[in-house]
Amino acid sequence: MNNNLLMSNVQRTHSVTHEDLPLSCPMPEMQLWNSHPRVFLSIQSEGEVKCPYCGTEYILVGKGL
Repeated sequence: MNNNLLMSNVQRTHSVTHEDLPLSCPMPEMQLWNSHPRVFLSIQSEGEVKCPYCGTEYILVGKGL
């Protein structure tokens, strides 16, 4: 098992960059065994979005805002 994976749905706010797009929750670097189905989230227009499954908030930071 990869111990470098993030625990899914533990941290409730994540900063993401344009390199993380397309954005999905859980993110690829999160463990999936205890999580909800992957859902793709649109963040480009507002700069932030909440996952409808778990409520985790994603905030877009960096270039291209």
